[in-house]
Amino acid sequence: MANYQEEIKQAGELKQKMGAGWHDVTPEYVARMRLQNRFKTGLDIAKYTAAIMRKDMADYDADHAQYTQSLGCWHGFVAQQKLISIKKHQKTTDKRYLYLSGWMVAGLRSKFGPLPDQSMHEKTSVPELIEEIYTFLRQADARELDLLFTALDNARAEGDKAKEQEIQSQIDNFQTHVVPIIADIDAGFGNAEATYLLAKKLIEAGACCIQIENQVSDEKQCGHQDGKVTVPHSDFLAKINAVRYAFLELGVDDGVIVARTDSLGAGLTKQIAFSAEKGDLGDQYNSFLDGEEITDLSQVKPGDVIVNTNGKTIKPTRLASNLFQFRKGTGIDRVVLDCITSLQNGADLLWIETEKPHVGQIKEMMDKIRAVIPNAKLVYNNSPSFNWTLNFRQQVFDAWKEAGKDVSAYDRAKLMSVDYDDTELAKEADEKIRTFQKDASREAGIFHHLITLPTYHTAALSTDNLAKGYFADEGMLAYVKNVQREEIRQGLACVKHQNMAGSDIGDNHKEYFAGEAALKAGGKDNTMNQFS
Repeated sequence: MANYQEEIKQAGELKQKMGAGWHDVTPEYVARMRLQNRFKTGLDIAKYTAAIMRKDMADYDADHAQYTQSLGCWHGFVAQQKLISIKKHQKTTDKRYLYLSGWMVAGLRSKFGPLPDQSMHEKTSVPELIEEIYTFLRQADARELDLLFTALDNARAEGDKAKEQEIQSQIDNFQTHVVPIIADIDAGFGNAEATYLLAKKLIEAGACCIQIENQVSDEKQCGHQDGKVTVPHSDFLAKINAVRYAFLELGVDDGVIVARTDSLGAGLTKQIAFSAEKGDLGDQYNSFLDGEEITDLSQVKPGDVIVNTNGKTIKPTRLASNLFQFRKGTGIDRVVLDCITSLQNGADLLWIETEKPHVGQIKEMMDKIRAVIPNAKLVYNNSPSFNWTLNFRQQVFDAWKEAGKDVSAYDRAKLMSVDYDDTELAKEADEKIRTFQKDASREAGIFHHLITLPTYHTAALSTDNLAKGYFADEGMLAYVKNVQREEIRQGLACVKHQNMAGSDIGDNHKEYFAGEAALKAGGKDNTMNQFS
């Protein structure tokens, strides 16, 4: 991207070329508007962010301390405020992403109203949310640069050359709010062709990374609910290939695919896998089926399905739902096979859906995968579906008990109780929660940590706290004390909500377009000045 002075020069040369009719065009204003709109299309964003992800993956391979993180967002404003906060507090967006959760699209963005995470929402909601998020992030760029341009004009008016150079350097080294999105396409919303068509829409909206799961599309369940049904590998690999073709067709050659397996908690399959010979992928999938060994044809009844696998002929356990059942205790082996197969057939990253956050459990599976594919890397769901407090307190309790430490002061079943909050056990558990991401990335191959739906919960909690006081005796103080006063003291940009929504950008544009005749909103009577 050209720097500020180069952009002004290019705009000036174009103005001169076009002649006298462009006399009202100011090259510096053109340069400002170009810099404020760096990304012209979603494909520009997808190509830019894919390169970031590929670099970050290489950084992680070299040093497992270099993991990445994201938070799930259900609205463009939420994503925007997150990135503004990251730049404010961390000074850089490096290795910070966004996650687009299918759960939150279903729960918060469907025209049917709130829905469970079962792929019942409109598939178009997903690319629409990606486009919305990037619109808000581009507006965050425009707003922050607008503030810098205003500061530059003020420095010039004051004749402060040093300040002018400092601000111009900030403009030239401006870091965009646009970061990679990992976009959840569920199980593809249909067959491989449907997956390909939807993947194209996601990529065109700006997604550089698409996450797809190995559940049956029309039986899809939330990863932390019961009743999950997986598909044979050939079906899943066709969808991975469909996503890859979508990336390649649109010129995002380094697009990233995350293959998610739900096999750890999925005990059912809808299909018997096709197998051409003993030991092939279909045979391996079928080898996990539960069933009765057939030694005599008299055991076969009308409608029964018979499969030869593991050197035996079996009648798979068929449920009233017409689904087939896997043998209990095969989840880890099925996960390992899923992951190795996906990486060998086009996926870039893995996602293993687990029932609890446990470094040892994740490491056990990843060690087996990395014995075959050494650079295998995980995207991991630090899910709000886990009771983190109870899980980690129980992990510490069990470790203490195994080590012979006295745990008689604790009731393992009631460790969530506030009565334990100040205990040594609770403090050790909290420390393990604090370092979970660092520990799991170092020991278990986790490249990316995300929380699927944190802002769903933060919106509910903050709204509850405001309503609790506002509709009671606190009245307006509930808002002023706990919201506005904290916004001012913590320096939140959105306390100036008119500016956040683009009012000052609009004023400057009016001046570009109409000069002294511009009717601007940001004059001395604007109440936003109370927050200066």
